[in-house]
Amino acid sequence: MSRTTAEDGTRLSFDILGRPGASPVLMIQGLGADRTAGLLQRLALAPRHRTIALDNRGVGRSDKPRGRYSLDEMADDAMRVLDECGIDAAHVMGHSMGGVIAQLVALRHPERVQSLVLSATACHHQLWRRELLAEWASIALEQGMGELSRRSMRWLVGPRSLRRYWPALGVLSPLALNVPAYAFAAQARAILDADDTMRQRLGEVHVPTLVVSGSQDILTPVADGEELVERIPGAELVIIGGAAHGFPVEHARAFNAAVGAFLGRVTADQPVA
Repeated sequence: MSRTTAEDGTRLSFDILGRPGASPVLMIQGLGADRTAGLLQRLALAPRHRTIALDNRGVGRSDKPRGRYSLDEMADDAMRVLDECGIDAAHVMGHSMGGVIAQLVALRHPERVQSLVLSATACHHQLWRRELLAEWASIALEQGMGELSRRSMRWLVGPRSLRRYWPALGVLSPLALNVPAYAFAAQARAILDADDTMRQRLGEVHVPTLVVSGSQDILTPVADGEELVERIPGAELVIIGGAAHGFPVEHARAFNAAVGAFLGRVTADQPVA
């Protein structure tokens, strides 16, 4: 594990896995998740790439400051990690909230991005999703992370897995969001505070982009992925059949195959940064 410090003094944790000198892949996780959530992707990519995974502020071993967070701030945190690694530009992967942060990285720091992988994510919020995230923040603060984990599980896990593994999920779900309630709420509110007009600038993104959606994702439905593909020039969409929001774990083999093939194509003619 390595550490660096953001501009406001927040300490950020990250680690590196993969081939030294290989093409770098920066991995940004979603709401309430630390860098271990992408472990299956890192293991799959490590033989051909150098993966850098960070804990966003508020989770894992990064600092968990009280007060308001912003997604712009977290995008800059990710760039601070690249600076610490001595990396000028990287392929940037973001899942869910991490996908929104990845979009912001591409808009705020376009020279740092070689390609984008945006999974289970969106570029703006429908009213129902805003209400859901606000409700999750309130549940976390008022009833605790265990209750939040129990209630949110059906939004994150596919119906087949939910039926088959519910007894285990019921026991382990509080561990799935191993983050203080106040920090989880701060991340959720950062999503709610994000400027939805960002989507109007996605035409400025001119790097190869892969958008991955799950056919059974009810939190970020396929329509969200379709909108991203419409707005980002040349973006391609992969839909994983039978997959819900947590497909990097539930359907890791299919997701890893899609990402591996995409990165293989886009790195073939690109220099290592």
